[in-house]
Amino acid sequence: MYKLIAFMLLIGFIMLLQALQADEEVALQALFQGKHAINRAAHAAAQQIDKQKLKEGTVSIDPVAAAAAARLYLQRNLRLDAANEPLPGTFWRTRAEVLELEVINEDRTFPYTYLNSDYQYSVTLHKPGVVMIVRLVYPRTYTVLGPITWEIKGTAELVY
Repeated sequence: MYKLIAFMLLIGFIMLLQALQADEEVALQALFQGKHAINRAAHAAAQQIDKQKLKEGTVSIDPVAAAAAARLYLQRNLRLDAANEPLPGTFWRTRAEVLELEVINEDRTFPYTYLNSDYQYSVTLHKPGVVMIVRLVYPRTYTVLGPITWEIKGTAELVY
């Protein structure tokens, strides 16, 4: 009888380990999806050239257009609505919070090192660019893993 109880406990333990492994794998894929979405959003934002300044001979990013492009690309890639809330039936369950969206323009001396001590992020830009930091919360499949929150960083430079 004790062997049957030990066997049942072993089966329960193996199922717990399988759930943990599956949840870790899904979490890693979700992190990759979030990182790709943020990189694409930062890249789209960095390509918004200020046409008025360009007429004057200055290569610069339009901050308003950059913010709109970053928001649109983030929403489309993560399937979010206009308030960055997940659409019904999508993977994400909580709002994607844009913590930082900074446009670094020609008013800085390049190479420029962007430092953000709040999120432990630094990057060196050689031309105008965009820095974006977004907080995503992993929607756990099982309750084996504790809550996971990522502050994902993305940077892109203006290509010209």
